[in-house]
Amino acid sequence: MTRILPCGPAAVMAEVASTVAAEALAAHLRRLHLPGVVDLVPAARTVLVQCDAPAHLAAVRAALLDPDVADEPASDGVLVEVPTVYDGLDLVDVASATGLTVDEVIGVHSDTLYIAAFCGFTPGFAYLTGLDPRLHLPRRPAPRPHVPAGSVAIGADFTGVYPTDSPGGWHLLGHTAERMWDPQRERPAFIAPGDRVRFVPVAGRP
Repeated sequence: MTRILPCGPAAVMAEVASTVAAEALAAHLRRLHLPGVVDLVPAARTVLVQCDAPAHLAAVRAALLDPDVADEPASDGVLVEVPTVYDGLDLVDVASATGLTVDEVIGVHSDTLYIAAFCGFTPGFAYLTGLDPRLHLPRRPAPRPHVPAGSVAIGADFTGVYPTDSPGGWHLLGHTAERMWDPQRERPAFIAPGDRVRFVPVAGRP
């Protein structure tokens, strides 16, 4: 069930049942290239659509209620590869908690193709869905006051990369040298909603 809420004179927000549903809906709207749509912002269970004029909202509402959305692939976005050194502080603990070996944790995490569902927490932090259920773990009991930029981590059913030094409560599996957020780039976010993402294990510093 999709609930559509007005958000000002030229925008609407769709509320859906799950992150997977929000991913599919956002991907559907991207493929349509509806006239007048100037911004599309997916979140955990919502999709905000901003138009340049109220006249375009009728077509947006119809697209949001399309019953065929669930049958479409969640994303056919750009493939982003993240070279990753698996040397995280929590790697051994994650292996112990999941009953896997360290090599199996690395293999399970890096063999998966993820989808960037939405961004939040801090600029450039993409919540990636598709994490293998074997790696689903609750957040750490107490967050770390400092997690280095580039840390590759997992939390609940998500994985992601910390774009800046910040506090954080996810389990650290490794790190990457890629800059997740750079406002000077043409596309500031290294990973944007709708992207497909793969972590590529590398030795030493990527």
